[in-house]
Amino acid sequence: MNALLVQHGPMLWVFGLLAACVACFVANRPRMDVVALIALVGLVLGGTLSVGEALAGFAEPSVILIAAFFVIGGALVHTGVAYRVGDWLVARAGNSETRLLVLLMLAVAGLGSVMSSTGVVAIFIPVAVGIAARLQVPAARLMMPLAFAALISGMLTLVGTPPNMVVSGELVRFGAAGFAFFDFTPLGALILACGIGYMLLARRWLGGGATAAARSRPRRRLRELAQHYRLLDRARRLRVNDDSPMIGRTLGELQLRARYGANVIAIERERQFGQQMLTTAANREILAGDVLLVDFARPDLDIASFVAEMRLQERAFRNDYFTDLSRELGLAEVVVPPESALIGKSILDLRMRSQRGINVMGLRRNGQPVEDVLNEKLRLGDTLLIAGSWKSIRLLHTQAHDFLVLTLPAEIDEAAPAARRAPHALLCLALTVGLMISGVVPNVIAALIGCLLLGALRCIDMDTAYRSIHWQSLILIVGMLPFATALQKTGGIAWIVDGLLGLTGEASPRALLALVFGLTAVVGLFISNTATAVLMAPIAIGLAQQLGLSPQPFGMTVALAASAAFMTPVSSPVNTLVIGPGNYRFGDFVRIGVPFALLVGVLCVALVPLLFPF
Repeated sequence: MNALLVQHGPMLWVFGLLAACVACFVANRPRMDVVALIALVGLVLGGTLSVGEALAGFAEPSVILIAAFFVIGGALVHTGVAYRVGDWLVARAGNSETRLLVLLMLAVAGLGSVMSSTGVVAIFIPVAVGIAARLQVPAARLMMPLAFAALISGMLTLVGTPPNMVVSGELVRFGAAGFAFFDFTPLGALILACGIGYMLLARRWLGGGATAAARSRPRRRLRELAQHYRLLDRARRLRVNDDSPMIGRTLGELQLRARYGANVIAIERERQFGQQMLTTAANREILAGDVLLVDFARPDLDIASFVAEMRLQERAFRNDYFTDLSRELGLAEVVVPPESALIGKSILDLRMRSQRGINVMGLRRNGQPVEDVLNEKLRLGDTLLIAGSWKSIRLLHTQAHDFLVLTLPAEIDEAAPAARRAPHALLCLALTVGLMISGVVPNVIAALIGCLLLGALRCIDMDTAYRSIHWQSLILIVGMLPFATALQKTGGIAWIVDGLLGLTGEASPRALLALVFGLTAVVGLFISNTATAVLMAPIAIGLAQQLGLSPQPFGMTVALAASAAFMTPVSSPVNTLVIGPGNYRFGDFVRIGVPFALLVGVLCVALVPLLFPF
């Protein structure tokens, strides 16, 4: 026994640490990144690895590549590209649930192939819930297809999910060729097509009922807030004609609010890359062709006479007007608290636009709208509807002595601070992908070039870039990567490979692929797909090398199986996100997810060797 411990003690220590990590991952106590760091320290203190070997993950190119694409995905959100895809989906879906499901899965998979799938699901949940309500279909019929498409997005490109990059890095570390950017695409596209067809059939079993969240009052959107204060009854969209006396003058010079009670809320202006929404400021100059959103706050104003005098042309409100408006302009409800400096003063007296960058759009007192918004003296408990840039809206929280924020519309979660930089963000993404495909520079350098260009073109700022990185995932990878080295040094990988070979005997390589897929998928039920890839990649690659086979089909199988987390609501964060909106039970994922995971497994075993021969 003592001799056995001496001979295999280091390997048993590594397996013990690994088992403890898996147990902590399953229990989710403590956090996964903390567990990984504790294990890293344990490998050093146990004498298994040197400090350099244990910390090598911090210099791993795949880790830097993952961080860079978190930033690129953050830039797509920051510039509004992701939300524009949602707008396109709403416009194209019409009243067809089938078309909506197909377009939703395509859009989510496409975006998720270059940015965080969890972030994509968070963006599309309110979009899908809103459309489901409009079509009067249960949200449950869309939430699971949304989650499945997000998981499949990880099978479309090298950067679709961290496990792909982890496996590619392991292949390189074992001396094999890593994966190219589009190596995953043929299989991923086929799986996506199968997934869409499968969900079109399976949606009939996703009836779902009314959730507690659905029964509770949702956050109102901009249009609802505007209706609540009768803003839509007073507001007009007015185009500035070429002979208007307003042209070339600033809002401060025109004094439209003081002279006419005409409060300019926003300005629509044509730009090279489309229409732009501008917030109002005293020094904002009016140009010919501008379309003004004007709130006529004075009830006695003859609007027709004003329009004629200023040589304006009335325009209708488009269906998507408030969606476009929300990219730059926000609304919020605030209440006047005790001892506020606003009490006893009128809106005109306060000069809110020049001093605070906000417009007061509506006033309610004792639950009823007040007609003369501009001249009414404010009282304790009055509720104001205010408009301004999202930055100004957020700053209201720091002015609690004068305002108490009651309602922030749902669009504040969708505001794109750098919306006008969207074309630049798409150009940077295209350049990054092009560099990765061409192989002119290493993948990680291509991604870093993309990040630097995004920063230089102001598509994302440093604070947002750092916030967009999912540090928990990176630390988890860095902490778990040393296990591959530790298992290799102590003979653990050889021991596992021998055990697998003993189970399979003279089985064909395809049977081994099936075993690898099944084992990876089962491990992925209990721990994150990233941790699953970190653990399974060296085992699968070692198995291939032991048999004298190419490691690439085995690595590809691990990557695809790690993303096939369809079977339980806790096997992936995207599944967890849709439980509430879809009102799902644990069994719903088992009933729908297990057959699809088996289908994906069959496709992988059948097709991976055709693309990556043994």
